[in-house]
Amino acid sequence: MKRSITALPQIYRNIRRATEIATILSKYGLNEIIRLTRLDSLIPGWRRENSSEADNLERYEVRIRRALLELGPTFIKLGQFLSTRPDIVGVELAVELQSLQSQVDANKFEVVKAIVEKELGKPLDVLFSSFASSAIAAGSIGQVHLATLPSGQEVVVKVQHPNIDKQIKTDMEILTTVAQLAEQFEELKNYQPTMLISQWRRVITAELNFRREQQRLDQFHRLMGKEKGLKIPVAFDSHCSNHVLTMERINGRSLQSLCSTPNGEYDLNDIAKRGAEYYLKMIFRHGIYHADPHGGNIIIMPDGRIALIDFGMVGRISPQLREAIEEILLAVINQDVAMLGLIIRNIGLVPSRINLSDLESDLAEFVSQYATQSLDRFDVSGALNDIVTLIRRHQITLPPEMALLIKTLVSLEGTGRQLNPHFNLMEILAPLRRSMLLDRLSPKRTIRRLRRLMFEVEHLVDRLPERIGNILKMVQDGEINVQINHHKLGPNVNRLVIGMMTSAMFLGSSILLSMKVPPLIFQEAGPWGMQDISVLGLVGVLLSMLSSLRVLWSIRKSGHLDSEDA
Repeated sequence: MKRSITALPQIYRNIRRATEIATILSKYGLNEIIRLTRLDSLIPGWRRENSSEADNLERYEVRIRRALLELGPTFIKLGQFLSTRPDIVGVELAVELQSLQSQVDANKFEVVKAIVEKELGKPLDVLFSSFASSAIAAGSIGQVHLATLPSGQEVVVKVQHPNIDKQIKTDMEILTTVAQLAEQFEELKNYQPTMLISQWRRVITAELNFRREQQRLDQFHRLMGKEKGLKIPVAFDSHCSNHVLTMERINGRSLQSLCSTPNGEYDLNDIAKRGAEYYLKMIFRHGIYHADPHGGNIIIMPDGRIALIDFGMVGRISPQLREAIEEILLAVINQDVAMLGLIIRNIGLVPSRINLSDLESDLAEFVSQYATQSLDRFDVSGALNDIVTLIRRHQITLPPEMALLIKTLVSLEGTGRQLNPHFNLMEILAPLRRSMLLDRLSPKRTIRRLRRLMFEVEHLVDRLPERIGNILKMVQDGEINVQINHHKLGPNVNRLVIGMMTSAMFLGSSILLSMKVPPLIFQEAGPWGMQDISVLGLVGVLLSMLSSLRVLWSIRKSGHLDSEDA
């Protein structure tokens, strides 16, 4: 009872905020969203407002963007997050939401001063020799001031708005409840709104902690700091906290300014090419990249270096996903529709009732359109948007990191074309594609994949007895009924066992060869460039090859694998 009473203020705040949300959505003619999400069920006695005629004349995507902007910081951040998920909201809405930038009033200097002194534990005039009283920018999470450290270093200081975390927490509670209600609708269930809001919660929670952005700056400085033509701002740890971030000031012109008023001082084509190369290096070599490459976040310094600012949105790409991207690229090049469909189904969340023939038909049309395009005319952003539209049509949901990567590549090509209308990202990707093909054949990658396979097999073997025990218990309890009808099962089982043993022998022997386990032969260069060959590994490979040939011969004698008599 006591807990219920103390929760009353929170319940009241949530109802009041839910009423405000529903009223604003209704104002912009978005009553269908209210109906689908059952938002009105959270508000006792709520009545919708009539939307204005002017709002109804605007496109649906524009009305959503305007509604999110009016709803405040949490929904602005939600819209920016949804702009990275065109596979869920559609390409048109995702593009519209990319322009969603908050225009908020900056806090007074006295408020900012109090926050900085509380967070850093010292008076402002001790921390900084100068601190501008007016903010140069104010966003949904915080505002930015120019300042100078006692050492004379020019810096920018990002200060979080007071109590913004409490407002976002209230909105997150409402959105979590709405997502749970929306998941009861069949047309929304496949998009897993609860999972989507959970992903967004992690993103915005990380963004509220400025220490995370400081860590990202440090990480990018370590990875890309040696690139002569690239500049990553340095964060000053002594002047950073969870709500205050102090970093090196970057002097120069933003790409946005440079595109709108070029002065001939810079080679715009060279900037576009170098910038794309840096991005692709971050993505495909380091597996972590700045995920918001619009013109305002890229600064061209007086000496021609390209500087990246605002590391609030950072993407990561795992080795497995990198391999999947390589496979997709090769499948399109080779016009292998079946392989492309298999990869998409493996990396995406596929609905149980998907029509595979329709999917393959759409993929065949996509491949025929783009596989024959010449390199200098290949439209990367068009191809990525088309494949996302195709995936969304079949209600396939991509992994968040894949969706964010697609959005980044589309933005990257768009920014490049602002600098040079003839810019083509595929020309920058071409050398990378060749290195991808060579990397697939490298011994280092083979060893890495073998180690991962061995770890997975070891993990499976460790858990296998427990899982078999669980299955047997379920059979014993009558939860599973098993009926087995077999025809010539013995020979097939023998082939399966021999095949598994052969595979294990081949993998083990390959590792012996790669690790050069003694005894060794050809310690000096031998025939065909062979050197330091493990005898045990070589013997194992030969035996596994002979065993493979024996299994293939027995299958050939008894018939094809897909025949009923095999």
